[in-house]
Order: sequence, then structure tokens, then C-alpha cells
Amino acid sequence: MLAAAPARAERMHPMRSMSRLLLLAFLLLAAPLAALATDPCPWLREQIHATDPATRLAAAACEEHQLWYRPFIDIEGRYAGTAVREADATPLANGEQAWRRVAGYWRGTDQLSQLMQRPGAVDCMYASYSDQPSAGCRSFLMDVPWSAAFVSWVARRAMLPGFRGSPSHIDYVREAFRNPETSAYRVAHPVTARPARGDMLCYVRHADRIFGFRGLAQLLSSDDGGLGMHCDIVVGAGNGQAQLIGGNVLDAVSMRLLPLTAGGQFAGLAQRALDDPSCSPDALVFCNANRQDWAVLLQLRPAGELAGLVPSMGLYGVPSPMPATPGPQPAPCCVECSAGDSLPRCPGT
Repeated sequence: MLAAAPARAERMHPMRSMSRLLLLAFLLLAAPLAALATDPCPWLREQIHATDPATRLAAAACEEHQLWYRPFIDIEGRYAGTAVREADATPLANGEQAWRRVAGYWRGTDQLSQLMQRPGAVDCMYASYSDQPSAGCRSFLMDVPWSAAFVSWVARRAMLPGFRGSPSHIDYVREAFRNPETSAYRVAHPVTARPARGDMLCYVRHADRIFGFRGLAQLLSSDDGGLGMHCDIVVGAGNGQAQLIGGNVLDAVSMRLLPLTAGGQFAGLAQRALDDPSCSPDALVFCNANRQDWAVLLQLRPAGELAGLVPSMGLYGVPSPMPATPGPQPAPCCVECSAGDSLPRCPGT
């Protein structure tokens, strides 16, 4: 019996070797998956004063995402991690109430003055003077899309040259299309182009039409005015996955994950269709928040070219002193107009 023990132990060596090989193979296969899921924001949040404008832009977006407790849409288009919403009095990670932060996106880019026709805009302009939550401002924040205000705020926070913010995404998309030499961005096809840090991926919000890149280009070439859109800022693109951050996504500042091909383009960018069934337990394949009318990739110009553009104005501080009696608010109008709004487009937007 004693003599048989070494022989049995020796026979077990190949099994242990096989186990080690299987473990090594698993680790090698898991390494790309780990890299795939890497969030660039922990590093980027420390780069707000970087010399590269693309890095500063991504850093500013990542800073805000951290404040909102990092909600995200996963690579399958599923919501995850929502903790607080736009009009909540719940504090963000820095202790500031969520609704006040969103009002700050509007004030910091001086865009509320363009929206005095909307009920509650005046309340948001002066919200910082009150210790009590403003019902009028919080209603405004729920009724008026603020994703373009967020992008404009981030661009100013990052001191991005050549970018003119707007309460409507279509305005800076049109600027990039018509005036590429003076704009911070140039337009590119979202399916064939390679996204990079600082770019913006945009879709059209229109219930009765699919635009795509060609349809959007036709509209931008015409005299047509407004169009409801949404844009996310690319903060990372590599290792098979892109990370994008946008405002007013899940009623918060959220990250979106999208797959990339081996060549660095968006892989199978989910496009919605007019005859798509509504999301329901019977149509789960259509319950995908990444399934949109993706129409354009705005590609940030190189740092050397950006240096020659008009410098950023930077963020505004506190608003002007509150007037004794705010004037009457004009009739309601829409900024990012879509079918069903039943409102005229706001002047100057």
C-alpha cells in the first residue's frame, strides 16, 4: 500500500497539468472580456485640465456621470443603475439636489434667456437664490429636453474652441455640416466612420419618419428649421466597445455602451424602423434603448485645428440679480420640436 502511493500521485500529475492549462486558457479568454468592460472614466475624471480638448471634453462628461451615480445602458440596450432623476430633490454625489444641477446646465450656458416662452424658465433662472425646491423650474426640467443643454455645458466646461452651444442639437449639427472650417466638428456617417474620444453620436427623434445619414443630410441642405435630436459624447472607444455619455438619458446623466468592430466602427448599430412594435413582454427584441434612428457621427477636429478656432466663452457663473417682479411669460413654444408637440418653434432656435 505504501509503495503504491507514489505511483498514484505520479498518475495525477497529468490531470493537474491539464487543469492548469484549462485555467490558463480561461484567463486568456477572459482578459479581452475584462478589457471590453473597462470604464475609461475613473482615469478621465482626473484629466479636466488636460491640454487635449477631446480629453477635457470626455473628462467633463465623466465628472457629471459620477455625480449621477453612474447609471448606464448596457450593450444589449438594457437600463441599469438608475438612482436619481432630473426633477428630484434627492442629492447627487456632491450633495447638490438633482433638479438644481440640471437647472445649472441651462444657466451655465446662458440658454434660458432663449426659452422665456416656456413656463418655468424664469423660475430656473433664479432657482439658485431660493432654499426651497421650485415647482415651476422642476416642471420645466421635465417638460423641456435638456440633453443639448448638457452637451453645451460640457463643451463650455471643457473650454472647447469652435463650439456654439444651443438648446437644440440640430443647431450645432447643422453648423458642422454647413461650416466645417469654423466648427469644432465635422459630420460623418455613423456606420462607416470610426468613433474617437470627444466625438458625438446623434440620433433623430421623429415618430413618423426615419432619417438616417442621407435623410438628415438632405434636411441640413434645405431651409427646414428644427428637428428633434439627441447626441451622446464619446468618452472611450477601443477594445471592442465604445462608451458614450449623454444628458436626459434615463432622466439623468447616463452612459451608453455600444459594440465596435475589429476595425473600430460601430458594430451592428441598432436602427429602429417605422413599423417596429412597441416594447412589451411579447416583443422583447424591441425593448432596446440603443435601437434608434442613428443619423450622424460628429467627429471632433484635431487639437491643432481646434486651436485656430474661436475660443470658448466658458461657463457663466450666477445669474443676474432677480428683478423685483418678473414680466409675463409669452405663449408656450418648442425647442426640439417633434410630431405631436402642437406648439410653434421658439424664436431664435
